[in-house]
Amino acid sequence: MAAFEKITESESRYRHLEEMTVSEILTNINKEDKKVPDAVERSLPQIERLVAAATDCVIAGGRIFYMGAGTSGRLGVLDASEIPPTYGMPHGIVIGLIAGGDEAIRKPIENAEDAADNGWLDLVAHQISDKDIVVGIAASGTTPYVIGALQKCQEKGIATGCVTCNPGTPLAAVADFPVEVVVGPEFVTGSTRMKSGTAQKLVLNMISTAVMIQIGRVEDNRMVNMQLTNQKLVDRGTKMLMQATGINNYELAKEWLLKSGSVKKATDAYKASQK
Repeated sequence: MAAFEKITESESRYRHLEEMTVSEILTNINKEDKKVPDAVERSLPQIERLVAAATDCVIAGGRIFYMGAGTSGRLGVLDASEIPPTYGMPHGIVIGLIAGGDEAIRKPIENAEDAADNGWLDLVAHQISDKDIVVGIAASGTTPYVIGALQKCQEKGIATGCVTCNPGTPLAAVADFPVEVVVGPEFVTGSTRMKSGTAQKLVLNMISTAVMIQIGRVEDNRMVNMQLTNQKLVDRGTKMLMQATGINNYELAKEWLLKSGSVKKATDAYKASQK
């Protein structure tokens, strides 16, 4: 295991936070947050390689697994849970796993992240196969739950990626497609739910969005496969359908949308009816 500097645990550049005014606290947090997009930009080539691998897996009938503990695990679960409503994908194509199980989404499960064998057991419970790709998420890059799972995946010929915020981590060493977004010390020393968490969220947004675009779940700039689960989305879909088809009657467009179930299906059906 290569030695590395755990920058995520480095001393904050700021001292005596309790003596700051609220304005100073907010200004300094904001100053640090501004560094995150630049760090992500430096990692774009790594992210691109991971996206290409994940896209290939999904096209071939595989799935994307996110794995993490604590904040990192919750961010993976969040990203995965938004794929079906946003892009109309079936549940189970993008899967978020968190150390300690679903209960850990809302409250910490002590020592769950330290169980090096449990990550692989969680993957086995989802019938992991060599068609899938597993993306480990860990700000520190040292989480046993995640590292153990990726090690086993490599032994089994399963593609792996990771998102971490330290360079040269043990996690990156067992990832085929590592993404290292080094954002520097946190405003509150070691509080990686701050800049590190923000960086991970940005990267996960990029991965899932880019994959969904690549596999055809977006047309032009529109979520044409989104689920119509509330009035806001029905209204958005109706307006999208009007733009796509030239229908100039809102109620007529809404009728076509609800009958068809998605903007894409409604657009195809309406255009076919006009031939």
